[in-house]
Amino acid sequence: MIVDETLLAKLEKLSNLSIDEEHRKEIKGQIENIITFVDSLSELDDRLEGIEFPKVDRQLPFRADEPIKNSAIEIIAANAPKTEGNFFVVPKIIG
Repeated sequence: MIVDETLLAKLEKLSNLSIDEEHRKEIKGQIENIITFVDSLSELDDRLEGIEFPKVDRQLPFRADEPIKNSAIEIIAANAPKTEGNFFVVPKIIG
C-alpha cells in the first residue's frame, strides 16, 4: 500500500500530530513498512489444529492464609478532625 499525502494528512488529524515537511518522506516510508508487515501476517497459519500443549499434573504451592491486623484505619482516623467509630463526621450540607 502506498502512503500518499492525503492518507498522511488524515493520520495527522486522527493522531492530533503535526509532521514537519522534512520528516514527511521518512514517516511515509515507515508507515508503508508497518502496513507491509501487517499485511504479511495474514499469510501465517494461525489455526491451532494438531498442536498439543504439554499437560502438567502439578499444583502450585499455596501459603497459609492468615489474617493480619492492619492499623491503616486507625492511622487515617487519627488525622481526621472528627470521627465516630471508623467513620468521618462531616457537617450537614443539605438542610
